[in-house]
Amino acid sequence: MLPIPDRVAPGLTTYDAKDPDTSYPPIRALLPPSGAPNVLVVLLDDVGFGAPSAFGGPCHTPTAERLASGGLRYNRFHTTALCAPTRQALLTGRNHHSVGMGSITETATSAPGNNALRPNTKAPLPLTLRLNGYSTAQFGKCHEVPPWQASPLGPFDAWPSAGGGFEKFYGFIGGENNQWDPALYDGTTPIDPPATPEEGYHLTEDLVDHTIGWIRQQKALMPDRPFFVYLAPGATHAPHHVPREWADKYAGAFDDGWDVQRERTFARQKELGIIPADAGLTARHEEITAWDDMPDDLRPVLAREMEVYAGFLEHTDHHVGRVVDAIEDLGILEDTLIFYITGDNGASAEGTMNGAFNEMANFNGMAALETAEFLRSKMDEFGSPTSYNHYSVGWAWAMNTPFQWTKQVASHWGGTRNGTIVHWPRTITERGGLREQFTHVIDVAPTILEAVGLPEPTMVNGVLQSPMEGTSMLYTFDETEAPERHDLQYFEMFGNRGVYHKGWSAVTKHKTPWDLLGGALPAFDDDVWELYDGSDDYSQAHDLAAQHPDRLRQLQRLWLIEAAKYNVLPMDDRSGERLDPEQAGRPVLVRGSSQLFFPGMGRLSENSVLNIKNKSFSVTAEVEVPRAGLEGVVIAQGGGFGGWAVYAKDGVLTFAYNVLGIREFVVKADGPVPSGTHQVRMEFAYDGGGLGKGGTVTLYLDGTPGGSGRVDATQPMVFSADETTDIGYESGTTVSSEYDTRSSRCTGKIRWVQLDTGTDDHDHFIEPAERLRVAMSRQ
Repeated sequence: MLPIPDRVAPGLTTYDAKDPDTSYPPIRALLPPSGAPNVLVVLLDDVGFGAPSAFGGPCHTPTAERLASGGLRYNRFHTTALCAPTRQALLTGRNHHSVGMGSITETATSAPGNNALRPNTKAPLPLTLRLNGYSTAQFGKCHEVPPWQASPLGPFDAWPSAGGGFEKFYGFIGGENNQWDPALYDGTTPIDPPATPEEGYHLTEDLVDHTIGWIRQQKALMPDRPFFVYLAPGATHAPHHVPREWADKYAGAFDDGWDVQRERTFARQKELGIIPADAGLTARHEEITAWDDMPDDLRPVLAREMEVYAGFLEHTDHHVGRVVDAIEDLGILEDTLIFYITGDNGASAEGTMNGAFNEMANFNGMAALETAEFLRSKMDEFGSPTSYNHYSVGWAWAMNTPFQWTKQVASHWGGTRNGTIVHWPRTITERGGLREQFTHVIDVAPTILEAVGLPEPTMVNGVLQSPMEGTSMLYTFDETEAPERHDLQYFEMFGNRGVYHKGWSAVTKHKTPWDLLGGALPAFDDDVWELYDGSDDYSQAHDLAAQHPDRLRQLQRLWLIEAAKYNVLPMDDRSGERLDPEQAGRPVLVRGSSQLFFPGMGRLSENSVLNIKNKSFSVTAEVEVPRAGLEGVVIAQGGGFGGWAVYAKDGVLTFAYNVLGIREFVVKADGPVPSGTHQVRMEFAYDGGGLGKGGTVTLYLDGTPGGSGRVDATQPMVFSADETTDIGYESGTTVSSEYDTRSSRCTGKIRWVQLDTGTDDHDHFIEPAERLRVAMSRQ
């Protein structure tokens, strides 16, 4: 029962503390069982099984190899095929649909298995450890906060340092972040990065600096108390950002393309004994273009994309090594249980066959803007602060060698199998061993609890807990040939689904991750199932469905039973509909067609602001302009890779619309805004006739028009995964090159800013009563 109840035994209470019969037991700190180890869990992002050198891949990972040589490699460890579901499963020891994370938070629906809400009957592991005396800290990515709870006002019960059980959190909320200029939080407080890219800043280095600093302080002040540290860098999720010298290490290494690279990796995996000698190399599906069929003039770009990614992964592994070094320097490496999980899913195929200089182009259905000529012109910038890059689908496929498919495809091992290393010198006697038992990310939490000698809680904060659904892996630590105990596991993501049972797997791929503009999907009942015998087919290379139809039907029924048990049903393969909160059935922070902002508000996610895409909208602000003139941002949404802003430059009111960092449209007023208190206004009249169309911009001063222009195209779906909306300044990268974050600070006194969508205010002026009505409508 947690928290552990304070139970005081009755006894003699004396009147005078000096009475010799006065006796009370000494106060003792709450500590876990004697000998409980420190725990470090490292979870990398979007790393396929065949990427790190520790598992035969081309990306050098000396830290992973070092830990593996002193511990154990697991070559049949599985994730969920997507980031947020894997993370919630890891932290709770439950299947991802059991904790509401059927997919990512941004596509949450009202269905229990997809609502992004962890039930209070399934308390997270760090909370259990903290309530048993562990010091707990998370550094890096948290993608488990529902979008309607990700504003600066929370509620914070799903945030790591509030309801998540971590005493310390330093990192970011969401699926990805700019490695050079991230949106950071310390606890629940938004903060700016401590340095700039020009000063050498990089997010991974920053996260590791904070991790090391916290561990050192924890051991300096609480040497008897073990720690639980969860390090989840944003690497190597896109954007693939890394200092150039790390990418240049791989110059020319990938010029032969992804087909050849798979052959090389496959051979290396067999040479190292990572995969069985009789494993087969799965074939390339027709949806993935052969390297030789890619345009000649694009291949240098494609090779550079992979060089950047490889440098990014090596850079990440290097900084994980700094944490291991710090633990060793403290003399506690022997007593620290380390899980190094190289990926939260298979390698990401979300970058199109050509890759991307700005991955948001694909997410907006505008990948065609990035022509071969454009990509060649940007080759030297890949990985730099001016990029938001991703690599080709072909490289994702190669990084999942020897398996089929990629991230999001939960049916096949290419989406779910991630190389994992366990290091605990005090307990694991074998050095450099290989473990081949089937294991899953939900097994990590029960393993840690068994290792530290703590039971699963039956009640947490007064709420009866449901049992963990994972199986402890501890039995494998010193039993190479021990029969696997986790012998039944379902998989599902966007209709891609499968089931594993006692060596056999039945799977069906329903949806292709990178086909965002494809036609109608087949009915679930029309999906074609495949059957694989894992006892002699490690990589799912030989489909036995035709030979064993009865076994296939048995496993299909078993998948359905597991799906019903764990809230997988109803399956949901919708795309655009799930991005719309109303259709998806999830809450929204703002409703209606008007929203008021006030100076200083900032770090507002797209879910915290009215959606202005594909429609007419206006921005009105009341500003007190100093005699020196107006400069800086009134309101900005997004950043340098897509967004819009209303600002003043040289005293002149300006509207800028940035399409993916590729095209920028700027409209300026006819003259400067005079000193005194004024209303400035921008109206955008959408052309209509479809998504992503342009519109006419008109600027007003106190209701009088004074400048107009055109925006020829807009972004129809999303501006950014990490950039936000700010009032009176702009954080992160800037929408316009006419200012930077420092000069974005508005010199005038902004009294209020009002955003209106789909309305036509014919007098182009907002009266106080009208503004009051908008404010009161929010009550």
